Amino acid sequence: MKHNPTKYWLPFALSVCIVLGLMLGHLLTPKRKGFVFQNEEEKYAKFKDIIELLNTKYVDNVDGDKLFEETISDMLHKLDPHSNYIPASDLNSLNEGIEGKFGGIGVRFAIIRDTICVTNVLKNSPSLKAGLKSGDKIISVNGKDLSKLKIDNEKVMKLLKGKENTKVLVQVYRNNKKINKEIIRGSIPIETVVCSTMLSKNLAYLKLDQFSLSTAQEFNSAVQKLKSEGMKKLILDLRNNGGGVLQAAVNIVDEFLSSNLPIVKTKGKNTDENVYKSTSKGQLEDIEVVVLINSNSASASEIVAGALQDNDRATIMGRRSFGKGLVQEDLLLKDGSNLRLTVARYYTPTGRCIQKPYSKNFEDYYNDQFQRIENGENYHIDSSLLVDSLKYITPKGKVVYGGGGIMPDIFIPIDTLGMSNYFREIRYFPVFSNFSFDYIYKDKKKWKNVYEFNSQFVVSDNLALQLAHYAEDNFKIPLIEKDFEKSKNLIKQTLKAEIARQLWMEQGYYTVMSKYDKEIIKAIIFLSK
Repeated sequence: MKHNPTKYWLPFALSVCIVLGLMLGHLLTPKRKGFVFQNEEEKYAKFKDIIELLNTKYVDNVDGDKLFEETISDMLHKLDPHSNYIPASDLNSLNEGIEGKFGGIGVRFAIIRDTICVTNVLKNSPSLKAGLKSGDKIISVNGKDLSKLKIDNEKVMKLLKGKENTKVLVQVYRNNKKINKEIIRGSIPIETVVCSTMLSKNLAYLKLDQFSLSTAQEFNSAVQKLKSEGMKKLILDLRNNGGGVLQAAVNIVDEFLSSNLPIVKTKGKNTDENVYKSTSKGQLEDIEVVVLINSNSASASEIVAGALQDNDRATIMGRRSFGKGLVQEDLLLKDGSNLRLTVARYYTPTGRCIQKPYSKNFEDYYNDQFQRIENGENYHIDSSLLVDSLKYITPKGKVVYGGGGIMPDIFIPIDTLGMSNYFREIRYFPVFSNFSFDYIYKDKKKWKNVYEFNSQFVVSDNLALQLAHYAEDNFKIPLIEKDFEKSKNLIKQTLKAEIARQLWMEQGYYTVMSKYDKEIIKAIIFLSK
C-alpha cells in the first residue's frame, strides 16, 4: 500500500481549523452576538469533505502541513495585508527581531568562493573572547566539514546560533594554519541604531534600522554621546526602516516633546482606545530635527515621523512613506505557532490614519512600491493624494494629509544620477562586499578609525576597474564600458563605503555615504540655514 502523508495530518488539520474558526469568530465579532458566519458545522463539514477528496482523489501526494498553513495565511490576508500566520518553526527568528537579541557566537560573515569568511567580530562577543579574528575562514562547525556541504547564509546561521551557554566547536583557517576554537554561545544584540556620528561641529546624523524592545535604550545612549560631542541639530534617518515595536517608537518620540503632548492613538472594534502622550522633559526638546523617510519607511517609523510632524517638532523630508496604520497583536496557538492579528488602527496626533487602501489583493498591496515607480511618484509629488477630505491641520497651522503614508514637508526626488543597468547588476550581487573583503585582507590595509579613512582614502580609477574585472571573473557580469563610465562615481562611492563597512560595520558604511547621499546633503543644507 502506498504511503499517503495526508492521513496523518487530516485529524490535526480539522481540529485546528475548528479552533481557529472559533477564535476568529470570537475576536472579530463584537459582544459575541454570533460567529463570523452562520451554520458553522456545515462550513466545517464542507472543509472536511474537501480534505477527504484531496486525500482520496488528487493526482499527486499532497504536502498537508504546507497546504494547511498556506490556507490559514491566505484566509488572514483576506482580512488585511498585515494579519498573518507564523509557523512555530519561524517564531524564534520573529521574536529575535522583537527582543533585539539572539543566542549565538557574535560574528558577521560572508560566503565568498563557497567559504565562510568572518568579516567582523562583534565587541564583547563570545567569538572575541575565544580569539576569532576578522579575516578568519570557518572550515568546520562541531566537526562538520563545511567544504563538503552546499552552504548558504541560512544553513550557516543554524549551525552557529543556539541557546545561550551552549558550546560550539569551530575550526578556522588563518595564515595557512588550521586553528580549533571552543566558543560558548552568548546573548548577541541586534543593533537597531546602526550609525550615530557628528557631520559637523553641531550637526549629528543617526540612522535607525528597526524598532525592537532595546531600541529606545540604544537611541538614548547614542543621543547622550552625540550631545556630549556638541550636537545642536539632528538628522534622524528612518529610510528603509520597516518598523517594529510600537512602544519603542513612543519612547523615542517622547524624547523630542515637552510633557502631555499626544504621540499616537490606537483603537479598534474589540480593543479599548489607547492614547499615548509625552511624559517629563526629554533630552532632545531643544534639538532642531529633520526626519528622512521614503517608501520603505513603515509602521513604527511612520508613528515617529507622524508624531513629530503633527506636533510641529520636526521637518519631514524625502518621499511618501509606506502607509501602514494597523496594529497587530501576537496570539500564541497551542502548537507553538503564532496568529498575528490586526486588532486596531493607529492615528497620529492630528487624527490621521495613514493606512493606505488594501481593497485589492495581497500581492498588489505590497507591489505598490513598483506602482509608485511606474507612475513617477518617486520623481515628483503625486497631487492626487492631496485631497481636502484627507487634510488635517497641526497646532501651528501646517497642512498635513492622511490616507496613505506620511507625506513629507519637503519632497526630495530619488537620485538617479550615474545609475545604469550595469551598476544595478553589480550592486544586486555581492560584488562590492566580496571584493572589499579580499582587498582588505590581501593588502592588510589599516586605518586608525573611520574618520581617518574617510578623509584619506580615495578609490582610484584603477581600483574601480579592478572591481569591474572581479565582477566579470567571479560573477560572470560582463564589463560594459559605456555604463561603467556613466556609473564610475557611483561605483567609487559604493566601494569606499563597502570597504568601510568591512572594517567598522554599518557605522563605517553610513559615515562614508553621508558625504555622497543627496538626501542627507539636502537635510544638511536645510539645517544650516
